[in-house]
Amino acid sequence: MAAKDGDTVRVHYTGTLNDGTVFDSSFGSDPIEFAIGDHMVIAGFENAVLGMEPGDTKSFTIASAEAYGEHDPRLVQDVPRAELPPEMIPQPGMRLTARGQDGSEIGLVITHVTDEAVRLDANHPLAGQDLTFEIQLVEIAA
Repeated sequence: MAAKDGDTVRVHYTGTLNDGTVFDSSFGSDPIEFAIGDHMVIAGFENAVLGMEPGDTKSFTIASAEAYGEHDPRLVQDVPRAELPPEMIPQPGMRLTARGQDGSEIGLVITHVTDEAVRLDANHPLAGQDLTFEIQLVEIAA
C-alpha cells in the first residue's frame, strides 16, 4: 500500500544543510506524524512521501525557495539597544519573540550586537538554505 493524498503517515527523517550539518532529526525519538495534503510540513517533504510504502527510504533535496524561502534582507533590522529591556544581555544567536501589529508572534534571532544597536533577523532560521532529507516511511495509519 503506497502513501497517497489524505493518508496519515509516520515518518522518520534527518535533515541536513549543504555543508552536511544536521539541523533536525527524528531518529532516536518518535517519528513525526502528519496527513498528506494538510500542509503541516513543507510541501517538498509532503510530496516526497507520496508513493512510498512502509519501510521505504528516500533521500531528496528541497531548494530554499520551496522550503522556507529565500533570505529576505527587508526582514533584518538594526534596533537601538535602548529599545531593549534594560536587564537583557543580547548575544548573537539569541532567539526573541515580538508581537506584530496584528498581534501575531514573530520569531527573531539576534545576529549582531554593538554598543549602540542589535541586529534582529525575522527570517526563518533555515531561509535561504537548500535542505536535504533522508526519510523512512514507518507507517501509513489505517
